[in-house]
Amino acid sequence: MKKIKLTGMALALLLMANSCSTVPLSGRNRISFVSESEMQTAAAASYTTLLKDPQTKVLNNADAARVKRIGQKIATAVTQYMNANGYAAQIQGFNWEFNLIDSKEVNAWCMPGGKVAVYSGILPVAADDAGLATVMGHEIAHAVAQHSSERASKAAVAQGVGGLIGAATGGQSAATQQVISSLYGVGAQAGYLLPNSRTQELEADHLGLIFMSMAGYNPSSAVSFWQRMAQSSASSQKPPEFLSTHPADATRIAQIQKDLPEAQRYYNSTSGKPVR
Repeated sequence: MKKIKLTGMALALLLMANSCSTVPLSGRNRISFVSESEMQTAAAASYTTLLKDPQTKVLNNADAARVKRIGQKIATAVTQYMNANGYAAQIQGFNWEFNLIDSKEVNAWCMPGGKVAVYSGILPVAADDAGLATVMGHEIAHAVAQHSSERASKAAVAQGVGGLIGAATGGQSAATQQVISSLYGVGAQAGYLLPNSRTQELEADHLGLIFMSMAGYNPSSAVSFWQRMAQSSASSQKPPEFLSTHPADATRIAQIQKDLPEAQRYYNSTSGKPVR
């Protein structure tokens, strides 16, 4: 039998073609050939390490109770939706956990598998339960959409293509190789990795609106929350949008306003399904 030899590029394309899945609700096709279960295992270990770190102060007060209550309401609604709509496999292994960490940083995040951390610095910007639900719905959406696995997969593809370019230019002068390598690095970031990151952020906004709505929080509150976020960072210098991991504030708010009618249908429903 004749053996078929695949080039690195062909192998990468074949791997991508056989590693596609669909993000719930948004319907976007994503590639992910990095094991989600391995990502969850690593995330759980990192989360435990962080919480046990002497430098980490995990709060146990009324605000921490709010974080846990709101997070669990959203997680319950999301789990019910995923299980009822054929997406149960995409949250397999999730073990939700919500903690409030004492920090001035205006931030929150969710690791693969549902490990959520909210920093106390974001509470004044959140302002109320609906604002906090906006934050947590967005972060939970990143985990449900398996964005970490997708980012790891795309980074691996970019690295592999970079290696092929290096091999293809091996006969060029050192100066030429350096220029080509530098241009590829900028191109991979600006033209491939960063746009994907911004797409994920807008997708997390979209799914987050629906998730908070399913849990009983008015999605219209998300607009005022992101306006407050924009104001809180107005004095900081930001890179141009095409060189940023996140969309510009105006882009984000405009897209949320477009997504609100869809999310509102879930908020007005008592069944967890959108009202037509």
